[in-house]
Amino acid sequence: MRYSAPLLALCEEALSELTAFERPADAVLSAFFRAHREAGQNDRALIAESVYALIRRWRLMQFVAPKASLRQLVLAAWSSLLGANLRELEPLLRRGDREWLAGVKAAIHADLPFEVRCDLPDWVIERLRKRFDDKSLLAHAIALQASAPLDLRVNILKRSREEAIERLAADGYQPKVMTYSPAGVRVAGKPMINRNPLFIAGEIEVQDEGSQLLAWLVEPRRGEMVVDFCAGAGGKTLALGMLMRSTGRLYAFDVSARRLENLKPRLARSGLSNVHPQRIEGERDTRVRRLAGKIDRVLVDSPCSGLGTLRRNPDLKWRQTPVSVAELQVKQAAILAGAAVLVKPGGRLVYATCSILAEENQGIVELFLRENPQFSLRPAGEILRQQKIDIDLGIDGGDYLELWPATHGTDGFFAAVLERVA
Repeated sequence: MRYSAPLLALCEEALSELTAFERPADAVLSAFFRAHREAGQNDRALIAESVYALIRRWRLMQFVAPKASLRQLVLAAWSSLLGANLRELEPLLRRGDREWLAGVKAAIHADLPFEVRCDLPDWVIERLRKRFDDKSLLAHAIALQASAPLDLRVNILKRSREEAIERLAADGYQPKVMTYSPAGVRVAGKPMINRNPLFIAGEIEVQDEGSQLLAWLVEPRRGEMVVDFCAGAGGKTLALGMLMRSTGRLYAFDVSARRLENLKPRLARSGLSNVHPQRIEGERDTRVRRLAGKIDRVLVDSPCSGLGTLRRNPDLKWRQTPVSVAELQVKQAAILAGAAVLVKPGGRLVYATCSILAEENQGIVELFLRENPQFSLRPAGEILRQQKIDIDLGIDGGDYLELWPATHGTDGFFAAVLERVA
């Protein structure tokens, strides 16, 4: 049976740890599963699905069931959010549970307050209302509540996208061409793609379509000097190296040795020979200063609130605060200014975040341009159209790359293309 008393107890425990909202949900779950090796693969999948469903709709559940126990919340998730019928849950129910669950389900389908339907903190709603009417805001909020699809980037140095789709279909997947990314493939469901021969051979990588498009905004060319300034685990680095056809020199900078260590196996699979990972102490590191004015293109995928990735990381809306965002803004401005020093005359600087907040996006770019008149803004839409990527960027007329799940089917992304006067 899919639902059982031991599984209910494990979900309660996992939910208790997650709803402290002190650490990233994926890290909490990874530690939880290491501590509970008795849970099989199917059980783990249901535990993750259950607790993530609750975190996605945490404001809703607090509204319709404010005094519920963790046990009741898990049962409510199973019946109201994941579609289990009460007959399946009957062996687990105590006196009064059936009526209580029916009441929760009825409340969920009643006329709910706008803020509860958005299922975002008030402070986020307040900021988004400065840009959107309530109808548009609600559409964006509902899209952020969904689970993200599985997006893949084909390593076109090793295999064409058409060949990859053909092979994935032969392996029993349901792949389709992405709407925007020239190397993108979207796969139905949540298959274990890391066991597929294409993944093992470095012919595909998991990467959201919006993230993939940043590489085409940077538009690196063969033989150039390029820097991925906040490389992390290197997904965008690998996409840049692919577009450079493994020529030139591509630096992957990051302050975290652990993140760069995670890049190594991906880099080995990719077959790229032009990538040079380097840990730096910060934007003023001597390695950065040595390259001042020498780099053709720089990508700054800046640390941010991550609120554009709520489909994957729903806990972020409950872990971020106005104070943490204000602290991030200071860091974002410093990182962008530090990275700009690298760009040579005529070179390109791309600033990007996976945030949906204007103060982390347009606000940072506008401040930078006021303080750095040697840079000018290039319309992102124009750059993509020149590469035959046709995308509606209507919110700001195409000056910025601004992606939304409700409009583009991607994570929420922002990017600005800044070019240094030649």
